[in-house]
Amino acid sequence: MIKPMDDILAQLRAAAEPTRLRLLALCARGALCVTDLCAALGQSQPRLSRHLKLLVEAGLLERMPEGPNVYFSLSARAGLAHAILARLPEDDPLLAADRRVAARLGAERARAASEAFRSAGADWDEMRALGLPAPAIEAALLGALPPRIGRLLDIGAGTGQLLELVADRCGTALGVDASRDMLALARGRLAERGLASRCAVRQADMYRLPFPDASFDAVTLQMVLHYAEDPAAALAEAARVLSPEGVLLVLDLAPHARAELIEGQAHRWPGFDDAQIAGWLGAAGCAASSPVEIAGPLNVRLWSAHRATAAQPA
Repeated sequence: MIKPMDDILAQLRAAAEPTRLRLLALCARGALCVTDLCAALGQSQPRLSRHLKLLVEAGLLERMPEGPNVYFSLSARAGLAHAILARLPEDDPLLAADRRVAARLGAERARAASEAFRSAGADWDEMRALGLPAPAIEAALLGALPPRIGRLLDIGAGTGQLLELVADRCGTALGVDASRDMLALARGRLAERGLASRCAVRQADMYRLPFPDASFDAVTLQMVLHYAEDPAAALAEAARVLSPEGVLLVLDLAPHARAELIEGQAHRWPGFDDAQIAGWLGAAGCAASSPVEIAGPLNVRLWSAHRATAAQPA
C-alpha cells in the first residue's frame, strides 16, 4: 500500500507549482510541443524543460518525440491531474491567455501544413480522390464499432476524420501516423472542433507501435494496408495492442485492376481478397467475421475481427 501513496504524493508535489499547473492545464486540452508551450507561457525552453521533466517523472504528462519536436500530453494514468484541473477557474485570466496563444499557434501550424500539402499537389483525402462513397463507408465503420469504447486507436489516422466521427462514443481516441504534416492537420482539426481533450494524435510506426500489449478496446486501419510493404506485420502489431475483448476493424479496397493506382499513387497492393485478410488475421491470433462490401467506383470491404477463442477440450 505504500507505493500508491508515494505515487500520489509525487504527483501532488509535481503539480503544486504555478508554472507546472499552467502546463498541465494546457496539455489537458491537447498535445503541445515544447516550442508552443514556451510561447504560450512566455518562458525559456531550459526553464520549461525542467518543469516538464518533473511532470513526466511524476506520471502526470507523457513525452512523445516527433521528428525534431517533442510533444507533451496528459498521461493516461493522470487521473489526479484531472481532479486538480477541475478545481481551476475556467475564467482565470492567466489560464485564458495561455489558451488563446496555444490556440493561435496550433491554427497557424495547421494552416501551414495544409498549404504545404496544396503546394506539393498532394491530395490527402484519398476517399475523395478515388471517388469513394464516404458517407456509406463512415456509416459502415460506425456500425461495426461498439456503442461505447474505452480506448480506441486509429492506425494511419491521416487528418483525424475518423477520430472526429467516433469522439462521442470513446473515453479516449488516439490516432497515429508517420507523417508530421498529416499530424499537424489532424491537431488543427481536432482543436477547431473542441475535441483535443478527448482525441489526440502522435507520430508512430505502424510496425512498432509504442504501446503495451492489450492497450486498446478498438483498433482501426482505414485505407492503410494497400500502402503497406508488409500488411501481415501491420495487422500482427494491431492485434498485439488489442484487448482480449476488443474489436479490430480493417477497411480497404477490394481486389481491382486499376494499374494506375499502383504506378501513379504508390499503392503497394491492388486491393485484398477475403482469404488474404483472414489468413493474416489468423496468423495474428484473430478471427475475422464475414466482410461488409461497400460498392463504388472501387469496391471497399470492411473486415471485423476479434481475438480467436481457443478450442475447449472435449
